[in-house]
Amino acid sequence: MTTPHNPADAAPRADACGAAPLLPEELSLSEIKELLDSEARRINSPQFIGDDPVQFPRRFTAQPDIEIAALLASTIAWGNRRMICRDADRMLALMENAPHRFLMERAFEELPAGNIHRTFFTDDLRAYLRGLYLIYNEYPTLEQFARARGVHHAPAPAWALAEAINERLATANPDGTRLSRCLPQNLRTSALKRLNMALRWLVRTDGIVDIGIWRLLTPDRLFIPLDVHVGNTSRQLGLLRRRTDDRRAVDELTAALRQFNPDDPTVYDFALFGIGMKL
Repeated sequence: MTTPHNPADAAPRADACGAAPLLPEELSLSEIKELLDSEARRINSPQFIGDDPVQFPRRFTAQPDIEIAALLASTIAWGNRRMICRDADRMLALMENAPHRFLMERAFEELPAGNIHRTFFTDDLRAYLRGLYLIYNEYPTLEQFARARGVHHAPAPAWALAEAINERLATANPDGTRLSRCLPQNLRTSALKRLNMALRWLVRTDGIVDIGIWRLLTPDRLFIPLDVHVGNTSRQLGLLRRRTDDRRAVDELTAALRQFNPDDPTVYDFALFGIGMKL
């Protein structure tokens, strides 16, 4: 097994803030894999669900409901996890806990003004739902929309899907004022953390935490959902050299994780979360 970097060189590297690594510098490649596998097994368990936004798409059985809940819950997945879950619950309540029906009835046009999560407001939710309405009015599921747009043939599926959704968002919201709250608009550099997380929920098929209802993609096609915490933990482990948490960093880190598990690299999203909680 090889890695993109020499762990012996990578382990003592400073993190993005210039701090020295907190993990042992002498970790070998096999020890890093053992640590990642152990933490992935520990965190990827049913007990994880109740404190994570993955619980919201898991509430539903119909594929369109699952997809819409996954997109929306992941869209507000930044900051404190307890607040994310509180606000995602409130957002679904605004949609009468029937996201697909709410969408297709265009009930979002009657949403009252208000805050949903931090800088995400009902105006932003309405803009997103207007774009999703154009998708679901033409296709029965987001998966079929993604198939029609050739997302499964793209080298980076999340970015291809984001581009396709952004086109519908722009059509539905010609003033363009709320679109950056829905999905990043600069796809050349964005890490797309939240959409990569939604795809992890929809594609991974181990039946523990993630839902795995999509057949369009297989887990080996997924990219790691990268945020500042995952980035810093990965630098501590010597898995990531790039100091900016952007698309190039996602490519670099995912390539490193594929060395350990080429069929399911994003299982280590659980591991990096667990290790990060200990640092």
